[in-house]
Amino acid sequence: MDSFAVKIFKNKIFNENKLLKFGFVREGKKFVYTGDILDNQFSLTVVISGEKEMETKLVDIISGELYTLHLVETAAGSFVGHVKEAYENALMLIAQACCSDTYFAYAQANRLTDLIKSKYHDSPEFLWEKSPGFGVFRNPQSEKWYALISRVDRSKVDKKKSGEVEILNIKLDKDEIQDLLKLDGFYPAYHMNKKSWITIILDGSIPDEKIMELIEKSHGFSEGRKKTENAKSEWLVPCNPKYFDVDAAFKKSGEIIWKQSSNIKTGDIVYLYVGAPLSAVRYKCEASEVDIPYDYKDENLTINKVMKIRLLKKYDKDFLSFKILKDYGVNAIRGPRSIPRILSDFINKKG
Repeated sequence: MDSFAVKIFKNKIFNENKLLKFGFVREGKKFVYTGDILDNQFSLTVVISGEKEMETKLVDIISGELYTLHLVETAAGSFVGHVKEAYENALMLIAQACCSDTYFAYAQANRLTDLIKSKYHDSPEFLWEKSPGFGVFRNPQSEKWYALISRVDRSKVDKKKSGEVEILNIKLDKDEIQDLLKLDGFYPAYHMNKKSWITIILDGSIPDEKIMELIEKSHGFSEGRKKTENAKSEWLVPCNPKYFDVDAAFKKSGEIIWKQSSNIKTGDIVYLYVGAPLSAVRYKCEASEVDIPYDYKDENLTINKVMKIRLLKKYDKDFLSFKILKDYGVNAIRGPRSIPRILSDFINKKG
């Protein structure tokens, strides 16, 4: 990929069904799309091979010649600026329509993330700006960590090997740690207490099922300090304005129904994040009734149960923009997720 495409498709994987629906044509193991941009002045061809591999070609329709100036970052001028903008807009449209977002760089880390989200409804928190590949999983009931996925050079855990790899740190019984350290793929904990934590290489050599068994044990250690019975959990829930006008819904009624796909309980606080073009948290709500059976399905959405949420407050679009959320460890909102404590403290302090 060129440098512009790398930025647009970072942490994204291509979905075959979405590619075909968009207009890509299958050619062997590749998917090919050709379309015109910039008022039909250029023909753009995009070739996808694999989940993350892509090539592009831009041809001047009048001359039939290959155009490459849009790939030169230092290229200046009004015309080349328009070409760059049209090219990037075309790629962003493909990314939005044909890709699924990922949290991490490699397949096993993303598969485990999906399994964790399915079982515990926890999403990774990215707490360190200087370490964007480090994602923390914590138990929202106790605020304790139970897993940390990091992207490091393999030499950090095995001096005999090198190359980028993702690793998982989990907490286990000290006797089990000693037994596991005798096996391939397990190492003394990287940057954590080696008596109670262990590092696992996420290169596919250890099956997902085995790792999930260990993550479940680590999660058990995070259940020590629970919130009081009456304490409210706080959730961040996405809203796609293309499919639902939440502002109009709240103007009609201060209480609406909402799809429920997480362990939200009556009395919990629900912050609704409205996607692009707003890309901000706009509403603070309270779950007034949960686990209501509901049967709905279309090409975009399946709903098995809903909850009722009551509007408590509407925020200005700049109060909790996506940029601010990223500053507090939230790099993506792809489904209901618990609010990091540092973000909760910020919200409650600012109002």
